[in-house]
Amino acid sequence: MKKERFLEIVRFCIVGGLSLIVDCGILYALTDFFGVHYLYSAGISFTASVIFNYWLCVAYVFKDAKKQTTKQATIFIGSSVVGLGLNQVCMYFFVEIIGLHYMLAKLGATVIVTIWNYVMKRKAING
Repeated sequence: MKKERFLEIVRFCIVGGLSLIVDCGILYALTDFFGVHYLYSAGISFTASVIFNYWLCVAYVFKDAKKQTTKQATIFIGSSVVGLGLNQVCMYFFVEIIGLHYMLAKLGATVIVTIWNYVMKRKAING
């Protein structure tokens, strides 16, 4: 693996960790403090974290992101919309079918969605 790709993955993980804190913080606050159903909270928190993540990915992770075409930006944003769908399906499955607490379910969903996001965002940046 080339050094630059390795560093990109490290930056992606750092940004992902910060985005996870935003996501889980909003999820927990909405669900436990404001009584919002966990699936609605998960959708809202995921969306907020995607916006935060997109900004950091363009500014910090992917060095060529500033030169994006409309097609690349569409793939980048579209992959996040699909990621939201994956997140919601995973949350429902882990909570309602498996019986996990919604915060544990969020961690499982995050692993799955993170893999999806990296592959698709890398594809979006490379065209």
